[in-house]
Amino acid sequence: MNNEIMEYVSGEVYGVWFLIGAALVFWMQAGFAMCETGFSRAKNAGNILMKNLMDFCIGTVMFIFLGFGLFLGEDALGGLVGIPTLDIFTNYAEFDWSNFIFNLVFCATTATIVSGAMAERTRFISYCVYSAIISAVIYPIEAHWTWGGGWLAQMGFHDFAGSNCIHMVGGICALVGAAMLGPRIGKYEKDKNGKITKVNAFPGHNIPMAALGVFILWLGWYGFNGAAATSVGQLGSIFITTTVAPAVATVVTMILTWVKYGKPDVSMCLNASLAGLVAITAPCDVVDVPGSMIIGAVAGLLVVFGVWLFDYVLRIDDPVGACAVHLVNGIWGTLAVGLFATNSAPTYSLADAEGNELLGLFYGGGFKLLGIQFIGMISTIIWTVVTIVITFFIIKKTLGLRASYEEEIEGLDSSEHGLPSAYSGFAIQDMTGTALDINENTNLGEDSYDNATEAQKNASVKVVKEIMVPAEGSAFYDTGMHKVAIIAKLARFDALKKALNELGVTGMTVTQVMGCGIQKGAGEYYRGVELDATLLPKIKVEVIVSGIPVDAVVEASKRALYTGHIGDGKIFVYNVTRVVKIRTGEENYDALQDVE
Repeated sequence: MNNEIMEYVSGEVYGVWFLIGAALVFWMQAGFAMCETGFSRAKNAGNILMKNLMDFCIGTVMFIFLGFGLFLGEDALGGLVGIPTLDIFTNYAEFDWSNFIFNLVFCATTATIVSGAMAERTRFISYCVYSAIISAVIYPIEAHWTWGGGWLAQMGFHDFAGSNCIHMVGGICALVGAAMLGPRIGKYEKDKNGKITKVNAFPGHNIPMAALGVFILWLGWYGFNGAAATSVGQLGSIFITTTVAPAVATVVTMILTWVKYGKPDVSMCLNASLAGLVAITAPCDVVDVPGSMIIGAVAGLLVVFGVWLFDYVLRIDDPVGACAVHLVNGIWGTLAVGLFATNSAPTYSLADAEGNELLGLFYGGGFKLLGIQFIGMISTIIWTVVTIVITFFIIKKTLGLRASYEEEIEGLDSSEHGLPSAYSGFAIQDMTGTALDINENTNLGEDSYDNATEAQKNASVKVVKEIMVPAEGSAFYDTGMHKVAIIAKLARFDALKKALNELGVTGMTVTQVMGCGIQKGAGEYYRGVELDATLLPKIKVEVIVSGIPVDAVVEASKRALYTGHIGDGKIFVYNVTRVVKIRTGEENYDALQDVE
C-alpha cells in the first residue's frame, strides 16, 4: 500500500515537473529574442522581436492542426510518420494535454533558430510562411522517427533532448536560408573582378541584451534537458552535465580567442556557452562528468572554427552565429552519444532492437552505437535539406525571400512594421554597413540621372546656396571657400562618398540624422494611432572645399543622389569666411590642403 502511494506521489511530482520544464523551454523564446536582437543592429530590433514572437504563435496553430499528429500520432508507413489527428477538438476530455504542450515548445525552438542566421534581410511574410512549414511538417516528421516510436527509435538511435532533432535541424534550415538569401549589404567587399577581398564585422548593437539572452537560455536549458527525467538521480545527473559542458566550452573559447586575437572575445564566449549546451543536449542523460568536459571542450573549439568557416570559406553571412552554434554542435552532440555513453549514468537504458546494451566507443562499446547515431544523423540531414530547399525555393519564386535594397539599408523595423525605432526616446546611431557593394540584389538606378530633365533634377535634389554680397571686406564676401552640407538617404551614402572622392574630396564629416520634409513621412501608425510626423533616417555629409569648384561638388552630389523619388535629399552651400587649423595655425586656403 505504501509503495503504491509513493509511486502515485512520485508520478504526480514528476508530472508537475514535466510541465514546469515545458514552461522553462517556453521561456527560452525570450532568451532567443534577446540574444538575436542584441547581436543584430538597432534598426532591425523590432523586426527580430516580432519574428521570435510569431514563430511560437504561428507554430502553435500549425502544431494543433497538423504537427502534433504527424509527430505523435499512430505510427504509419513503417515508422516514417504519425497519422494526423484532431483529438484535441474531438476528444479533449481524454487528450494528453501535458504531452502536447511539452512537445509544442520544443517545436517552436526549431523554428526560432532559423531567424538568427537570416536576420536583417528577410521579408516578414516569407518568415511567417517558412516558420509555419517547419512547425507543421519538417520538424514533426523527423522528430517522430526518434521520439514518436519511429524507425530510428526502433533501431536504438538516441537523442535525449534534441541535439539532432531540434538544433541540427534548425541549424540546417538556417544555413540553407542564409545561403539562399545572400549576405547583408556591405558584409563582403569585392575587387573589380568580383573577388571578395575583405570580410566586414557588423557589431551587435546591444551586447548586454545578448548576454541576458544567453543566461535566460542557460536557465531554460535545465528544463529543456531535464524535463523528461524519470528519477531524482537522473535529473541530478542531467543538471550536472548541462552545467559542466557549456562552462568548459566557454572557458576553452575564452582562452582560444585570447590567444588568437589578443583579447578574449565577449560575443564569441556567449556563443560558446550556447554551443556547449547544444552539444550536451543529446547525450545529457547517458554521459558522466569527464565525458561532459570533453564534449564541452570540443564544442568550444568548434564554435570558433564554425564562425570562421562560414565567414571566410563558405561566405555565408550569419549575424548571430546560429549555424556554428546549432548546426555544427548539433552534429557533434549527436555523434558524442556514440563516443561517451556510459552505463554509470543513472537509469541507463540504451539498447539495440534485440535488447543488447549499447555503450559509447570510449567506454568499451565499439562502433555499433556510433554507427547508429551516424545513420540517424545522416537521415535527418537528408530529410531536412530536401524539404527546406524546396520550401525556400517556392517562397523565393512566389513571395520573395529578401527585403529590397533600400529596406535593408534603412532597417526592417521601419519598412516592415512602420516602427521608426525600437528605441523611441533613445539616441542610437547605427553607421555599420555604409560601405556598400554592388551585388545581385543592388538596384542603384545610376543611369536615371542622365535621362532626367533639369527640372526633375532640381526638384529631386534641391540645391540651396547662400546669397553672396560681392563687396570685399564685407562679412559675406565670397572667399572661394565653401561648406557643402548634403542630406540624403542612407542607401546613397556609398555612391556619394565615391563621387566626392573622385573629385579629390577626401575629408568629410558624416552624421546620421532623423528628419522629415513637407510630406512628414506620414502613413505610419503606432498602436493604431497615426503618427503626426515620422522622422526618417538620413545621412548628413559636410565638406569644405576651396581648390575644387563648388559647382563640381554640387553636380557630382546630385548625380550620385538622384533617383527621381521624393526624399532624394537636399544640398546646402555656404560661404566660409575663415578657417583655422589648430595644430599649425594655418588659415583659410592653406588650412584646407590636407583634407581636400
